[in-house]
Amino acid sequence: MELRVMKYFLAVAEEGNITKAADRLHLTQPTLSRQLRELEEELGAPLFVRGKRRIALTEAGVLFKTRAEEIMALEKRTVYEFSHLGETIAGDVYVGSGETEAVSDVISALAPVLQQYRDIHMHLLSGNGEQSLDYLERGLLDFALLCRSQPPEDYNYIQLPHRDTWGLIMRKDNPLAAKPGIRAVDLKKEPLIVSAQLTSRNEIQRWMGDYSALTVAATYNLAYNAAFLVEQGLGSMITFEGLVPCGTDFRPNLVFRPFIPALFSGNFIIWKKGRLLSKAAELLKERMESCFS
Repeated sequence: MELRVMKYFLAVAEEGNITKAADRLHLTQPTLSRQLRELEEELGAPLFVRGKRRIALTEAGVLFKTRAEEIMALEKRTVYEFSHLGETIAGDVYVGSGETEAVSDVISALAPVLQQYRDIHMHLLSGNGEQSLDYLERGLLDFALLCRSQPPEDYNYIQLPHRDTWGLIMRKDNPLAAKPGIRAVDLKKEPLIVSAQLTSRNEIQRWMGDYSALTVAATYNLAYNAAFLVEQGLGSMITFEGLVPCGTDFRPNLVFRPFIPALFSGNFIIWKKGRLLSKAAELLKERMESCFS
C-alpha cells in the first residue's frame, strides 16, 4: 500500500466527489477511479458508496480514513525530523494530556526552554488516558501526561508534584451542597455525570465500592462542557477540583465538594521505553527531569 494512494483516498473522502478530487490531484478521473478500485481490492472491502453526484464512506471507509490520517501525520513528522538532523535544535514535540491542573506545572517548567528555542514547536493534544497511550504506542506522541495512582508498566516516567483531588460538582440548590464533603453513600441516589473512562480507574472503584449501583445520567470527556449539564439540573459531575470555576461570576450556581475520605490521583509524564526521542523532545525531557525529579 503506497502513501500516494492514501493521499488519493483522503482527497476523495474530503471532496466527496471523484471529479473534484481528480482536479485537485491533477489526475484524470479514470486514473483516480482505477486507483480507488485497486485500493478496495487490496483491502478486501468497499470504501465508498458511489452516488450520481457524491460518494460517501462506508463503515470500512471511515475506519481506513482514520488510519490513513494517522499514517500521513506520522509520515509528515518523520520527513520533518530527518530534514532537520544535525541542525540547530528544532522540531515538533507532541504531548497528550487529559484535563488536569498539572498541565500548568509542565508548561511553567518548559516555558523557558520554548522561549529560548523558538524553532521547537510544542503541540498539546487533549484526550483521555487510553487515547494518549494508544497514540504514544503508534508514535504519534512523544509524551503523555496521565492522571492515575501508578504509572503504567513498560514506560519511562517522571512523577509530577501536583495531585488532583476528586470530588463532586453540583448546583448550589442540591441538598448535598450543604455537606462539607461527599461520601460514597451520598451518591447512591444521585444522577451522575461521569468521565467516559471513569469505570477503568481502579482507585475510583475502590473508593465507591459498588460502582454498578450508581445512576449514570451522562458521560463526558471535557469537564468544561459537562458543567453545562450540571447547570441545567441533569446531574452532578464527578471530576477533579479546579477544572470548572465553581462559585465565580462565570459559574455562580455551581459548587465543588471533595470526597470523604479524600481521594487523589497522581500525575505522570511518560514516554515509551526504547524509543529514540528527537533532539527537541530530548531537550524538553531533560528540562522536566531537572524540574521534577
